[in-house]
Amino acid sequence: MELISGGVCAAKGFKAAGIHCGIRKNHMKKDLALIVSDVPAAAAAVYTTNLVKGAPIEVTRRHIQDGVARAVICNSGNANTCNADGAEIAEEMSRLTAEATGIRSSDVIVASTGVIGQPLDISPIASGMPMLSSALSYNGGSDAAEAIMTTDTVKKEIAVEFTVGGRKCRMGGIAKGSGMIHPNMATMLVFITTDVAISREMLQKALSEDVSDTFNMISIDGDTSTNDMVAVMANGLAGNDEIACDGDDFREFMKALNTVNVHLCRMIAGDGEGATKLLECKVSGAPDTATAKTVAKSVICSSLLKAAMFGADANWGRVLCAIGYSGAAVDIGKIGVSFSSAKGTVVVCENGSGVSFSEEKAKEILLEKEIDILVSLNMGNAEASAWGCDLTYDYVKINGDYRT
Repeated sequence: MELISGGVCAAKGFKAAGIHCGIRKNHMKKDLALIVSDVPAAAAAVYTTNLVKGAPIEVTRRHIQDGVARAVICNSGNANTCNADGAEIAEEMSRLTAEATGIRSSDVIVASTGVIGQPLDISPIASGMPMLSSALSYNGGSDAAEAIMTTDTVKKEIAVEFTVGGRKCRMGGIAKGSGMIHPNMATMLVFITTDVAISREMLQKALSEDVSDTFNMISIDGDTSTNDMVAVMANGLAGNDEIACDGDDFREFMKALNTVNVHLCRMIAGDGEGATKLLECKVSGAPDTATAKTVAKSVICSSLLKAAMFGADANWGRVLCAIGYSGAAVDIGKIGVSFSSAKGTVVVCENGSGVSFSEEKAKEILLEKEIDILVSLNMGNAEASAWGCDLTYDYVKINGDYRT
């Protein structure tokens, strides 16, 4: 498998564009994105578990119930959530997309992100649609990635090339997500495209299974959003025999999907609101995967630990504390903890108790931009990872006046 450029336009037959249409006040920020497949594509998606859901999710669910889509339309700056006319606006976004591209409105995936509870004016979207559709390009993935950003500070995109059934295939993705992110989906939007031929049933299976190990293992601030969506379109233009069941081809597809998703997970976590560091908690030696996931998520969600990482303080007791209240059935007397980064590794706990270590070396390790929190349960062979970031002063500043 090889990393390549192109994002959501790396796969055959996908065009994309991103423009500023006027939803956001800052004219320098793009706020409307479009991705279009040249041909109908198998489609699958997963959504937020929050009972309060953005209107675009309701509309998208209906549109891809048949497992087919050809386009994604997404605006930033307004979540179109908790609005009386939200579904009507989302359907109108689909209709405008269909009118501009010549496809069916029922083949459009709709997404919105931004402030909750403010009416979304369709006027700027309608007036911007001609410009957006005319800007569609096989090189437009980066513009689309920029247009879905809210408080994100960097664009998030990736593409890979791999082989299925002797055919060269490609998969690419873009994502947005910086705050209101917590396991079981978050304020993230992820759009993935591939030219692999795969049935809609196997596509949904692949996405649902991988999300449980990737996007459901991120936490920035403990808030689960209303608009989360991960959607994938597979148009089959690579020419491989359709993947319709488990087997080698499906496993290769799953490897590619996991590579894309893990990359985007790390970018989302590292770009958390106000964050200065990417944290990854790697749990090993668990009796089963469920236990490993529970422990990893509990550690990565600890506000006290996140604050310690901001201060480069090797306060390993906060790791043990988070494990202790996680609900996982573990033997505290067997647990080992280490902190690791590009500057090395320091062991801080063995058999549930502290060990002597150099505070100076630990601080040097924890001042790096990417930090691994290594937890050994010593109870089995299962493992899991979760991603997050440090908790900084700027997180409060960003969210103190987010709406105003």
